[in-house]
Amino acid sequence: MTETSQVTTDPDGPAPGGSLERWFRIHERGSTLGREVRGGVATFFTMAYIVVLNPLILGFVQDADGRFLGGGDAPNLPAIAAGTALVAGVLTILMGVVANYPLALATGLGLNAFVAYAVASRMTWADAMGLVVLEGLVILVLVLTGFRQAVFNAVPAQLKVAISVGIGLFIALIGLVDAGFVRRTGAGPVPVELGVGGQLQGWPSLVFALGLVLVVALWVRRVKGAIVISILTMTVVAFVVEAIAHVGPTVTGVDAEGNNVVNPTGWNLNVPAWPDQIASVSFGTLGEFSLLGSFTRVGVVAAVLLVFTLMLADFFDTMGTMTAIGAEAGLLDEQGNPPNTRRILVVDSVAAAAGGAAGVSSNTSYIESASGVGEGARTGLASVVTGVLFLVATLFAPLVQVIPNEAAVPALVLVGFLMMQQVTDIAWDDLEIAIPAFLTIILMPFTYSITVGIGAGFVAYVLIKLVRGKAADIHPMMWGTAAMFLVYFFIEPITELFT
Repeated sequence: MTETSQVTTDPDGPAPGGSLERWFRIHERGSTLGREVRGGVATFFTMAYIVVLNPLILGFVQDADGRFLGGGDAPNLPAIAAGTALVAGVLTILMGVVANYPLALATGLGLNAFVAYAVASRMTWADAMGLVVLEGLVILVLVLTGFRQAVFNAVPAQLKVAISVGIGLFIALIGLVDAGFVRRTGAGPVPVELGVGGQLQGWPSLVFALGLVLVVALWVRRVKGAIVISILTMTVVAFVVEAIAHVGPTVTGVDAEGNNVVNPTGWNLNVPAWPDQIASVSFGTLGEFSLLGSFTRVGVVAAVLLVFTLMLADFFDTMGTMTAIGAEAGLLDEQGNPPNTRRILVVDSVAAAAGGAAGVSSNTSYIESASGVGEGARTGLASVVTGVLFLVATLFAPLVQVIPNEAAVPALVLVGFLMMQQVTDIAWDDLEIAIPAFLTIILMPFTYSITVGIGAGFVAYVLIKLVRGKAADIHPMMWGTAAMFLVYFFIEPITELFT
């Protein structure tokens, strides 16, 4: 593929000189050094939660031998947090330098839950992480042989638009749920509701609402650094609120039956409070993987199916993410492809294997990078800034935890709106593209999965072409990927059949 980039005029002045300009082509992409730095900081702040959340997902699950990640008899959350930040930092910098793309990477949500609850529960943590390494290596081979990019190029342009729009809705929903603005009801016919019992309750919800008002107000006033200003301002507000009201966390303890004691009006993830320890680092999970141990533990067929499931989820999430980021940044070519596509996919594949080798689950490209693009980021320099901040977080992980979700995620809602605007590029009067696009868009937020949305769109596209007698119009790659998605959707009965 010819590697291209959109050339625009920099409205802020002449091109900056020096090696940064020559390497990252900042002026050529219509950006400035200040925008790239602000964009990198904004992306970091909207992704920093993973340093806290990944240990909570991986750290409390025991493997088949009753051991926790890191090999101990008790959870080792600091080590997981440090490893999470380290791999995210190194690979995000690699993405910026090698691919020159404003895309950050970190442990993939959904993938880490799958590894914890569906893989490690059947084998040791080392075996599970070995499968993640294998999955990353397989994807790397597919990239180097051109297969992964060929699949991407076979996708109709308007389906790529639908992927971007669906991801926009998905990340907006992530923001609303992470802030507790939208919650599961737990009972009754309605699956979700506003706040608690249909009403907004508690100071954290107010902090989120004020943050959303602030970031929108700053954005429509075209204030530079709107997203970063909003996050920092609302973090300070959250500190003040906690100091006065003593809100506390959502989960306050465990009762006699082992159930969580819940404070529904508490902070959703991390309480805004100055940590007891500023600097702390431990890399106890690095290198804790067994490449082929799973084949001995659960058998060849089961291990292959688990690798296939991990690979398929990782395979298409990045395709959708890099397209959405490129569309928002105005970097896509006429075919809807980002510049340096092959390099992006190589780095992402290496990141998947690196996450497993570091014992923190597969790393993948993050749609939260759109917040940096919203601040004006157009080059890999923003990714370098984000990566450096992740490396700093490796040493000062406790400080990252002071930013509550409620202060950070209003940015995701705003970015969701920005990505939603692309919906007008879909030909809604053409049923052959409109129905697959519709399923792609709605199933991402409804199933909380980018992969499910893409898969449903691909399968629907092939099916509709087939029933309308246009099988010859279907690209061979679309046939193959649709078939793989059918296997993905029915992986459980297939696994049961062969095991």
